Amino acid sequence: MTNTSSATHDTIRAVQWRGDHLRLLDQRLLPAEEHWIECRDTAQVTAAIRDLAVRGAPAIGIAAAWGVAMAAQQQAPLDDALATLRAARPTAVNLMWALDRMKKRIAAGADAQALLREAQAIQDEDLAANRRMGELGAGLIAQGSGVLTHCNTGSLATAGYGTALGVIRAGVAAERIARVYAGETRPWLQGARLTMWELMRDGIPAHLIADSAASHLMKSGAVQWVIVGADRIAANGDVANKIGTYQLAIAAKYHGVKFMVVAPSSTIDMATATGEEIEIELRDATELLGSAGRRTVVEGALAWNPVFDVTPAELIDAIVTERGVIERPGTLAMQAMFGS
Repeated sequence: MTNTSSATHDTIRAVQWRGDHLRLLDQRLLPAEEHWIECRDTAQVTAAIRDLAVRGAPAIGIAAAWGVAMAAQQQAPLDDALATLRAARPTAVNLMWALDRMKKRIAAGADAQALLREAQAIQDEDLAANRRMGELGAGLIAQGSGVLTHCNTGSLATAGYGTALGVIRAGVAAERIARVYAGETRPWLQGARLTMWELMRDGIPAHLIADSAASHLMKSGAVQWVIVGADRIAANGDVANKIGTYQLAIAAKYHGVKFMVVAPSSTIDMATATGEEIEIELRDATELLGSAGRRTVVEGALAWNPVFDVTPAELIDAIVTERGVIERPGTLAMQAMFGS
């Protein structure tokens, strides 16, 4: 694992280019095993994205950009590479954004070396954006606050540092955040497996809670902010994120807890008017019917397994991007910051 500054609680880099192949930390095996996947062609990158070995909207986009650059390096058909990668996950707009950016460079006549530089730029820009968002988001939080986060929005999900978890890293470093709670995030347990692993590895004390304990936690007064990431943000400020985000926003509103969404501008989709237009990915029902490869539900049972939901803008107190903070987001505020 590549080390960076421990003073900023930031020591993890899960997407690594190795000159002629892409190295990915397999997030399905954490925390029990730190296993790296060596992706040597576009098909292997696509499989890693589709099968959740790499996950988190920014990380998916970065991995896809490297997949295109690798195809160019290998003189493989670039249209095929773009189409294959685009079909891997439908909800994360960062995937489409990164591929469109690479496609634009291809259309302008970029060679393999230029595409490698573009993929590196996408990764570097994401890390810089995360550090900026961490600073901006932490600035909204009062000294001594408690926070609750959902899913995994840290270095594993990005180029490094993280979006919502980047705000938590910055807030802890600035001594604004005194208590951190992470929801387990069924069914893949990204909060339990990944967020807790990141926090422990980077020296940030935290408590894990069952997803169903969140409202009770808010009622106790232990948290003042819910801080989450996003997979797509519509032009009116509606936010698609990991399933369970919507119910957290409802509970937060009822209990007077503030709700912050942290995402880079590549997650903003001004071409999508509202959250109603966002395609919600449905995954295999078997993901809900067992745990760690062992079935826990009676044979013959059915399951419904959407992996994202949409939180309406009116439930959100702040959207934090590297361009700035939108408080009480809505169509006009979004247009003012992100309109062309």
